[in-house]
Amino acid sequence: MGIQAEDSGRSAGRPREYRAAELAEAAGITVRTLRFYQERKLFSPPRREGRIAWYDEHHLARIRTITELLARGHTLGGIAELISAFSAGRDAGQTAELLGLSEPHPWAEEEPVRLTPEGLAAYYGNEADADNLAAALDIGYIAVDGDEIVHISRDLLESSSGMVREGIPLSAVLGVGREMREHVDAAAEAFTELMRRHVLPEVLGPAAGTDEPVSDEDMKRLGEVLGRLRPLVKKAVYAEVSLAFDRKLRAELHLTEAQAARRAEAEPGAS
Repeated sequence: MGIQAEDSGRSAGRPREYRAAELAEAAGITVRTLRFYQERKLFSPPRREGRIAWYDEHHLARIRTITELLARGHTLGGIAELISAFSAGRDAGQTAELLGLSEPHPWAEEEPVRLTPEGLAAYYGNEADADNLAAALDIGYIAVDGDEIVHISRDLLESSSGMVREGIPLSAVLGVGREMREHVDAAAEAFTELMRRHVLPEVLGPAAGTDEPVSDEDMKRLGEVLGRLRPLVKKAVYAEVSLAFDRKLRAELHLTEAQAARRAEAEPGAS
């Protein structure tokens, strides 16, 4: 039987709520594990109605974050410290030590942005809470260097904070970002395969596809070719995403117009 939230969790306009067993099923853990996390104070207490405990989507998001961090090798003790660090505003450098994160790769074309914790909060306001920061760390959008938080991309920082200002919750933006990673990784692999088949043999000659070391001269030529190819690939990907977005918006707006037309026809006195 699928998970069903009780009607009382919706009747007053509140977000969806779960009983303990429902929350555990949605999060893919056991009720015993849920109780253990609660005893360790890894998430806020549930809302109570008499003897019934009600959990919400924030609890579900927190448990999923805990599961992801455990899968990456972090201990429950370390995760508890991480959550406490964000909740209490601990120094960012100490939090980085808990996660073992490093700066983005120095080859990255995207411009990283260095921010104080207060500077990051200026972009996202109250949305820069413990759950969202932990999710951003887990995805790899932010890392830490000393006392500064490093966002891996100015473009991503500005686009995500812009969406938050437009009223989209940061948790939803991060969820889409996590999903998008899978699609763009597939696109990057497709273009990398083109380079592997049609560019590397021309640039590297017999050394392509072997374990032979690449000479400095070959690396220089490869860098020049990549410098020309990279903006072309980015244009192609941007155009495809833009065209797909246009198609989806047109379909959505057409559906909305059709619904409006049906409502108008159903109104009394409509011809």
